[in-house]
Amino acid sequence: QVQLVESGGGLVQAGGSLRLSCAASGRAFSLYAMGWFRQAPGKEREFVAAISATTNNTFHAESVKGRFTVSRDNAKNMVYLQMNSLKPEDTAVYYCAARSVRAVSMKGENYDYWGQGTQVTVSS
Repeated sequence: QVQLVESGGGLVQAGGSLRLSCAASGRAFSLYAMGWFRQAPGKEREFVAAISATTNNTFHAESVKGRFTVSRDNAKNMVYLQMNSLKPEDTAVYYCAARSVRAVSMKGENYDYWGQGTQVTVSS
C-alpha cells in the first residue's frame, strides 16, 4: 500500500514557475514508477510526465516538454514536477500516481495509487 500526498500548487502568472511535490509513504518506494497527470475542468485526465523506478528514465507529454521536468529522490520518498514557463492552459488539478512496477506508463489506468491532487491556476 502506498499513500501519496501532493503539495506545491497555487496561483501563478503566465510565464511563472511552480514546483509540485509528492510525498509517498509505504514500503519499497524505489520499486514504483511514478507519474504526474492533470485534469482541467470539463476535460479528461491527461498524462503529464513519468519517471521510472530506479533508472530515472523520464517521459514528458509533448505539451509540456521543455517546460516541465519530473524527478525523484528515493532516499526521501519524494517525486517532483518542476514547472516553468507556465501557460493558462496548464491550469488543472495535478495528481501524483504510483505504479507497482519499475517501468513507466502514460496511461492512468496502469497506475495503482493516486494522491488527492493539488490545484494549479495560471492567470494570463
